[in-house]
Amino acid sequence: MYVRGVGPRVAELLKLRGIEIAEDLLYHLPFRYEDRRNPVPLDEIKPGEPVSVIGEVRGSTLLRTRKMPIFELTLGQGRHAIKCVWFHGSYLVNRFHAGQTVAVFGRVEASRSAANLKMIQPQYEILPDASDDELARMLEVGRITPVYESLGSSQASPKSGAQFGAKLSTKWMRKAAWHLLEDLRGRVDETLPAKLLARLDLPSRELAFNGTHFPADGTDVKALQKFATPAQRRLIFEELFYLELGLELKRRRLKKQPGVAFETNDALREALKEVLPFKPTAAQKRAFGEIVADMRQSHPMRRLLQGDVGSGKTIVAFEAMLVAVENGYQAALMAPTEILATQHYLAARKLLERSSKNYRIVLLTGSLDEDRKRHTRALINRGEAQIIIGTHALIEEKVEFDKLGLIVVDEQHRFGVLQRFKLMKKPNVAEPDMLVMTATPIPRTLALSLYGDLDLSVLDELPPGRMPIKTSHVFDDEAGKVWEFVRSEVKKGRQAYIVYPVIEGSSTDQPELDFSHDEEKETSAETTAPKRAATKAKKKLVDENLFGETPKNSTTRTALKSAVDMYEHLSNGPLAGLRVALLHGRLDADRKEIIMRRFQRGELDVLVATTVIEVGVDVPNATVMVVEHADRFGMAQLHQLRGRVGRGTAESSCILMTGRKITEQAELRLEAMVRTQDGFELAELDLEMRGPGEFFGTRQAGLPDFRVANLLRDRKLLEIAKIEAENFATKPEEGISEQERVRVWDRLKKAWQRKYGLVEAG
Repeated sequence: MYVRGVGPRVAELLKLRGIEIAEDLLYHLPFRYEDRRNPVPLDEIKPGEPVSVIGEVRGSTLLRTRKMPIFELTLGQGRHAIKCVWFHGSYLVNRFHAGQTVAVFGRVEASRSAANLKMIQPQYEILPDASDDELARMLEVGRITPVYESLGSSQASPKSGAQFGAKLSTKWMRKAAWHLLEDLRGRVDETLPAKLLARLDLPSRELAFNGTHFPADGTDVKALQKFATPAQRRLIFEELFYLELGLELKRRRLKKQPGVAFETNDALREALKEVLPFKPTAAQKRAFGEIVADMRQSHPMRRLLQGDVGSGKTIVAFEAMLVAVENGYQAALMAPTEILATQHYLAARKLLERSSKNYRIVLLTGSLDEDRKRHTRALINRGEAQIIIGTHALIEEKVEFDKLGLIVVDEQHRFGVLQRFKLMKKPNVAEPDMLVMTATPIPRTLALSLYGDLDLSVLDELPPGRMPIKTSHVFDDEAGKVWEFVRSEVKKGRQAYIVYPVIEGSSTDQPELDFSHDEEKETSAETTAPKRAATKAKKKLVDENLFGETPKNSTTRTALKSAVDMYEHLSNGPLAGLRVALLHGRLDADRKEIIMRRFQRGELDVLVATTVIEVGVDVPNATVMVVEHADRFGMAQLHQLRGRVGRGTAESSCILMTGRKITEQAELRLEAMVRTQDGFELAELDLEMRGPGEFFGTRQAGLPDFRVANLLRDRKLLEIAKIEAENFATKPEEGISEQERVRVWDRLKKAWQRKYGLVEAG
């Protein structure tokens, strides 16, 4: 349909932002609301609060300092005033003039100036005056005002009409949404059954859009900011309902596809007994039993194997792979990085060398030379390779399996949805079984959405005899005591890991640096120029680190110690006389295996390493884990590193070393690490601190790009949506007409598939 204010050139620009039809524009919802009915008096504002302030422009100035230009704007309310400051603010010169009414939003700070209060880098909006049209005044003043993220795009080219970017501001969006809702009055399609809406006390879709874009005067502003009004909850529920309905449909369709019905017999049991290094825990037995039960079925298995550090997921996965191999099929394990793939390859070789059978295990990664890759692909194609371990190189067109029966995908969230299916769709007589394995404890909220189409097995028990790991946070100036402690443990016959964030030199272009960035996401309601200026100023003024956080009282960057340099320093200094080795991701697979085997046999006392030892290393005699620059690591990564010790019966220690000047975010992470060893508790906290989009250290993470929902904020609604979707798909409900059911399935097929591409409804 035609939308007022959207011509061909603006439509092209909107398309760059994923807005292609009128419905997409409706789903570009406000991210914040300002109560402009009764402006907050300046004399009632307390420093430290994020607030919206409306005032009259009293004056402005551009200060040219040696480092940067600083723009200052003074807003007044009667006898009171507030100063607004923008670093690199040259672009704001001539933007304001005396007498204008301006709304600013930001955190208020105390000021020594005459104004007493100030805001640094606030978002701003110049409000309409008598010269503006009546609609602008009605939408922006004297009401609860929606604030939108600007739709101007810095990616637009001159040909696409980039000059329209500044026009597609929050003001433009207000008018566009108002006109669109007016034109659609009484014609907004309903997508949920009336009985379902009544049961959950949710409004119609049209009322939900109106109440979200332009809240009525009596709406609770605090509930609006939390996205907790009935109108907002309706739109959130709808999105989550269709997600869960799509996943439920995928589960049901999978049950109808032909798969491999694997057999289990005494010969298989004997083969498994040969390779098991210890008596399985009850949780491992239960999980493996669930996996085997699935593998016996004639339809493909889709199961998630989840557990905390040290719970034995890899052993269970290798057992499942042997079920496939003993039935005459190939089994493949795909890992997201070459380091992780190599670790699994070495672990598989170590485990299966216990067997009397000569299993052929191969490794396929992108860095192998062409001759070796060609040879490995030939072994896979002829069926001579029974167990294939690799990276995304496994899904290349040149790789053809002879008889693939089982796929194990490790850390699947790092791949993205399509890569997982690409491997499944490799030419086979029947659809292979799939076991998704993750070493990252996933809160139930994320598991429901990210892995909602999979059955779940949880390893909630550690192997017997495991001792709690004592975790402590120490500062760099206490390093001497740390190295003495390492020496004392070695004297007792124990071993230690010492981990560094980089291999050598610069931190750039090093695969070990798989950190989770906690950079603040700025969602300015105005044009992108203020964002760029604020970001530039921030980068100049704060300590640069991998998280984009601001250390307390810090003005200088802390140089990163590297594994190579510290190996030399420790070997010839504090740990001289001990058997110290260096391990990192740039070593070839054979060299890594030699070093690891020596460490496992006790021929080495200390392993100086990067995060290459994060997974796949199991040395019960290792009792000390020292992590330098611990503030540079994500919580999940620290938890994985800590899991390398505490695998025997001796008391173990994890020492997290940092400088004294660290960020508040890093301090919270480290405090949590010291407080608990529960990976699921840490995962919940990590989710709260960083949000769903960054939880896995990758933006895409296999998660749908939700338009309304937030998995952290809306976890209760997600649970409800899952139940309702299952009920809807299972059986017709009395009171829901056939016409309503058809409408729901049609919506799933058309709109959901177009926007998300995650389900194939029909």
